Amino acid sequence: MNTRLAGLAVLLRELRSWLLVLIGLAAVLWMLLWAAGIFHPKVHGLADPPPRTIPQGAELVALKSVDIPRYETAVGTIQAVHEAAVASKILARIEEVSVTAGQKVRAGEVLVKLQDQDLRARLGQVDSNLVAAQARQVQAQSEFQRANSLLAQSAISQSEYQSREADLRSANAEVQRAKQSIEEARIQLSFATIAAPFDGIIVDKQVRAGDTAVPGQVLFRIYDPTQMQLVAQVRESLALSLKPGQSINASLDALKFETQATISEVVPQADSATHSFEVKVKGALPEGIYSGMFGRLKLPLGTEPAILVPQDSITRIGQLAMVNIAEDGHVRRRNVQLGREYGDQVQILAGVREGEILLVRKTAAEVR
Repeated sequence: MNTRLAGLAVLLRELRSWLLVLIGLAAVLWMLLWAAGIFHPKVHGLADPPPRTIPQGAELVALKSVDIPRYETAVGTIQAVHEAAVASKILARIEEVSVTAGQKVRAGEVLVKLQDQDLRARLGQVDSNLVAAQARQVQAQSEFQRANSLLAQSAISQSEYQSREADLRSANAEVQRAKQSIEEARIQLSFATIAAPFDGIIVDKQVRAGDTAVPGQVLFRIYDPTQMQLVAQVRESLALSLKPGQSINASLDALKFETQATISEVVPQADSATHSFEVKVKGALPEGIYSGMFGRLKLPLGTEPAILVPQDSITRIGQLAMVNIAEDGHVRRRNVQLGREYGDQVQILAGVREGEILLVRKTAAEVR
């Protein structure tokens, strides 16, 4: 009997626990439904406003389809037509760097000076060699003239005369070799002074005073900012139809600049990875343009029909765009999807049809 009573007590405790869980779940469900507005009276949706009468003097425009140009965009970067890597031709310690990155320089302006004591010593040595060679040349010339006089008097043999003639030729060759050595030493000495090859802007400075310059090492890069080009990758099906000299639209997003450019080159080699060709164009240059800037080419693809409406006819509310359409003597507001802008007109992609009558907004303020 006691065992049955104990079992009954355990069962009651479990039932009470489950009852508490169910009550809790019911409370949570009721709160969620209350938050969702289930127990609040419903607000009926507002009916569309009734159509308005067309105001007196309103400007009405019949919508019609026109042909507009289609374009495909090719992205590219601004590059300099004239760009050079300034490098050292000799192994020497850098003594002075006269420019910084971004600095404008003139052609022939000194950029870097290298230590040149050994080169100057070499030039002095070959100068001395020339003096010695010229002295031997004078002596050989004198000996040859004397031998020539003696030969006329039959005072020396023919072989002695030819020996004096050979000595003179050898002395002349020594003088020429010394002069060439001097020219070579002067050229080597000129390598210690590195100058700008043309007017331009210094970029990518890679050295400073105290560094050691190695032959072939790039010290700076310089480009001519007055001659820039836009280089873009164009898919092969379009690139094959482009020709040098053809006009094309180009733009720079950062400067909000657009111009009519001319194709200067279509590189006759496709990229195997992207199947595109490199196209280079030149055009008018805005202020503040630098190498590496982002640009676009607008490649013509023919025309397509489109409906264009005046910008004044568009009413914008947040992200929505609407126009007023005259229909059966009344004005109805119509949501539309806008496309590209063409000056003071904008393309309508959806929401209106050709032949419908548009009410221009500047004369339709009363129908709002």
